[in-house]
Amino acid sequence: QVQLVESGGGLVQPGGSLRLSCAASGSVLTITNMGWYRQAPGKQRELVATITAGGSTNYADSVKGRFTILREDGKNTVLLQMNSLKPEDTAVYYCQVDTYPILRQYWGQGTQVTVSS
Repeated sequence: QVQLVESGGGLVQPGGSLRLSCAASGSVLTITNMGWYRQAPGKQRELVATITAGGSTNYADSVKGRFTILREDGKNTVLLQMNSLKPEDTAVYYCQVDTYPILRQYWGQGTQVTVSS
């Protein structure tokens, strides 16, 4: 079992920055890929960014060049640095991890990000 706790969400003006953090606990040695997803009101949950155990990253086209995903394995943490935020980035952001050899996905409880003037 893996438990995930997100933090760092809030209200920010367009053009501003936020850093989201997700701390994992439990069976952390089984974690492989880590990622962030988001869900805006009335929309499906979508991928924001992922990072593999080897450090390879993948980003949604809508956030490329503005968001950066980082993992700190020594702290069992994955971060999402969000710069140049836009109103369309407003959503609940969820942390997600995969585990191996038991193939499972775990999700955090979500943290609200609101971009508004």
